[in-house]
This record gives sequence, structure tokens and C-alpha cells, in this order.
Amino acid sequence: MTAGVKTIIYPVKDLAQAKTLFSALLGVEPYVDEPYYVGFKDAGQDVGLDPNGHGKGLTGPVPFWHVTDIRAQLAALVAAGAETVQDVQDVGGGRLIASVKDAEGNMVGLIEDPVA
Repeated sequence: MTAGVKTIIYPVKDLAQAKTLFSALLGVEPYVDEPYYVGFKDAGQDVGLDPNGHGKGLTGPVPFWHVTDIRAQLAALVAAGAETVQDVQDVGGGRLIASVKDAEGNMVGLIEDPVA
């Protein structure tokens, strides 16, 4: 089961320039501002900038679907023909992410947040 697309992550080469651009677009300052990730929240949407995204196989913006069981969802996508790009990984605080690409090369991300 999903809670919908709530996060979009952009792979970026120039983190400072991308941060300036998205600050201007969204009209907010980042809530996370680290050398490895910059994150914005606006109108219920999470927008992330990943300076290491290209190295992880991201070729453009990736929508991340929020799910309740990331491992089961990842297995279901692979069984349906997707190829794993990034296996389940804890990115801090118990937040799990993974990504796949479909037969057309489109990226699909998954996020499971820890249960509060």
C-alpha cells in the first residue's frame, strides 16, 4: 500500500546552484542542508537535491512513493519486471529508501518511514 508520491529527488552536480534555484522556486529555506543532501518542504511536498544521485544511477528527477512495507513493495515491483537500481538502504533515523527502473528506463523510488 502507498501513501502516494510525497518526495521527488533531483540528482544535481552543483549543489549550491541547485539550492539557490529551488529556494527561489519554492520560497522556503531548506529544512536539511548537508553536503550530501539538501531537502525542502513546501505544501506537503518534499523536494530533495542529491549531489551523489548520478553516481547512484539517477538520470533525472525521481518520484518516491511512500509505502508501508518497502521490502514487500520492492519485491512486487521486481516480480512485475522492474530492475533494482538501489536496494533497501537506511538513510538515517530508520527511514528506508530503494529504487527501481521499469522496462522503459523510468525510475521509481520507494520510501518507508519508521512507525512513530
